[in-house]
Amino acid sequence: MADWGGLSTEASNPSSEALDTLSSEEVVSLLLEEDRRSLEAAHRSREEIAHAAAWVAEALGAGGRVVFAGAGTSGRLGILEAAECPPTFGTDPDQIRAVIAGGREAVFEAREGAEDVRSDGVTAAENLGAGDLLIAVSASSATPFVLGALASARNNGARTILVTCTPPGGNSAVADLVLALDTGPEVLTGSTRLKAGSATKAVLNAITTAAMVRLGKVYGNLMVDLRPGSAKLRDRALRIIEAAGAVSREEAERLYEASDGEVKTAIVMASCGLGVEPSRERLRAAGGHVRKALAGRSAAEEGGATDFQK
Repeated sequence: MADWGGLSTEASNPSSEALDTLSSEEVVSLLLEEDRRSLEAAHRSREEIAHAAAWVAEALGAGGRVVFAGAGTSGRLGILEAAECPPTFGTDPDQIRAVIAGGREAVFEAREGAEDVRSDGVTAAENLGAGDLLIAVSASSATPFVLGALASARNNGARTILVTCTPPGGNSAVADLVLALDTGPEVLTGSTRLKAGSATKAVLNAITTAAMVRLGKVYGNLMVDLRPGSAKLRDRALRIIEAAGAVSREEAERLYEASDGEVKTAIVMASCGLGVEPSRERLRAAGGHVRKALAGRSAAEEGGATDFQK
């Protein structure tokens, strides 16, 4: 059994001991100040976070899978991260997934006891293997469901990362890489949906976004692999083509339609004056990186290797 009372995430925060006597504005101010401190704690782990992002990029680039696993708030944050990657970065939903203790129902209704079932965590990660990556999320670092998933993934040869909000220490052996954010006691004692959740969300955002930059799914600060599945995203896609290709809205719409909604292809078409297939060939030769595609000529155009293939 974990020593729950000894966890920093269960400790009392001295700054909020008189929380029930504060005005609403004072409560809000305290909560936001503690959130700021939690982000500072995350920033201190930036090297490890960058390391995690490199592992995500490596796994996805080689055709492997990335799975987030957690319980309660931590599990929901993993689900949010996995759900946002396909529309934002055009990733395959099967490559980036999430599992939560208690299953789908636990996303909308708390099932607190589910986190105590270690065997469910083992089952949730049993299909992972070499080339895959498990990102386990547990504010306390002691959640049985998460520890079971970590053990299962490691036993099957998958890489493992633990994102936690407790200080580094005894949890260093449970995963190949541990991101220990040490956010400290919560304003509302034990409620890790607060600053621990904020820090965790920021870290997961940083991991996936940095990984997608490495994979060529970003050009400048533009999400050039987005899936325009709504009117808003279609408009964004057109604005990206306009800006990156330096073309009119009318031309952006023409290129968008001609490329079947492939924003990267449309940008290369606009910038290089090429047709659809030559533009796609440039992108393939450049590993999907728009900047590299714009800087060189494809093998088909030159009859040999290009600068961005070397």
